[in-house]
Amino acid sequence: MTAAATAQLAFDGSGVDGSWFTSVTDFARDTKWLNTPMELWTNLGLGVFAILMVMGWWSARRRGAQAMTLALAAPVAVLTAFAAAEVVKKIVAEVRPCRSMPHAYLVDSCPAPSDYAFPSGHATVAAATVAALFLLDRRLTAVAAAFAVLEGFSRVYVGAHYPHDVLGSAVLALPVAFLVSLALRRWATPLVGHLGQGALRPLLTAEPAIVTRPARQAASTGDPR
Repeated sequence: MTAAATAQLAFDGSGVDGSWFTSVTDFARDTKWLNTPMELWTNLGLGVFAILMVMGWWSARRRGAQAMTLALAAPVAVLTAFAAAEVVKKIVAEVRPCRSMPHAYLVDSCPAPSDYAFPSGHATVAAATVAALFLLDRRLTAVAAAFAVLEGFSRVYVGAHYPHDVLGSAVLALPVAFLVSLALRRWATPLVGHLGQGALRPLLTAEPAIVTRPARQAASTGDPR
């Protein structure tokens, strides 16, 4: 199937909130000084969410096996939500705004016709990180939420997605990532606790190892035990 035929079969989302989309892209046209920072952020900003998960892991090292399980579950939850979004994206097959509304002011380049719009992969990662951190650290969750809003806005600002693409990402990613984290906390905590007693201990806990003296040594030192 040719690219043109693929585009013709795709769903046109401009009728949903195309006017909102152009309102944001018109704002982008009027703030050209902001175009480059927003274009850089919309892609590089995903690294912030990875950093927040690393911070969650570092903090969890001092908080026990359950917290560490949630920290390790965070990237799994995000990847699961992203995979689910990719499946939905193929099913809905919504054509990108740059093809439905080519006369709009677009900061980002137009991707291939087979790269569909709904839901936004970037916004999915952002929202999933918020949900994945919720059970682990509320302060990190608040920071992630603020950056997720900025990430979602940037996807519309650069012309890559409609507002409903971003909203749909949150509707999908938040429950998926939360439920994955919840399930792993329940089922994987004993495993993480066990691994924390072995060679992986330095990665899984900051608590010092408990050294048990042999009974013979204890007797020689006059230990009443």
